[in-house]
Amino acid sequence: MTTSKRQPEPHWLNRKQMAASLGISVQAFDKWGIEPVARIGREKFFDCRNVLDAKLAEVEAKHQSSQPEGVDGEEYDPLLDYKRSQEEYRLTKARREAQEIKNDRDVGRLVPVGFAIYSLSGLASEMATIFDTLPLTMKRKHPDLESRHLDSFTREITRARNLAAELGEKIPEQLEEYLMEMEIATA
Repeated sequence: MTTSKRQPEPHWLNRKQMAASLGISVQAFDKWGIEPVARIGREKFFDCRNVLDAKLAEVEAKHQSSQPEGVDGEEYDPLLDYKRSQEEYRLTKARREAQEIKNDRDVGRLVPVGFAIYSLSGLASEMATIFDTLPLTMKRKHPDLESRHLDSFTREITRARNLAAELGEKIPEQLEEYLMEMEIATA
């Protein structure tokens, strides 16, 4: 009766050889808790595939446990912190720009559009009033002016008065045109 002793496969390594190939101590390798491929006598044998699978499973388990779940078990977005920091940056930038605009307004370098329209409309009304009375004022101060000159002068004054009267209505349209041109220029 011959009993053949089981022989290790050529690609199997014992504990000491496996630890040396990984560059760690035998004790550190034992702590990994890798199951041997085979036991022959008192010796345990390992192959690289089992060691690799065990370490990959360990890394996967750590990764799964480090990923918190969202509300009601929904997946956690790994980019959530990045997205949150981007939103905080945008909010901070918007606040800074708003503060700069407020400071410019307080110093008088910037005026609200509503005020500009109100002010220019008032100025245009005053100009229209002056234009209305200008032909009569000229006739009183210069009686030697001929009526044909005064009529020509009145026509031109009427055109200027009408333009001044329409200024309040034209400013919002001009503002829109200006903003559109600025968008096109910056694009």
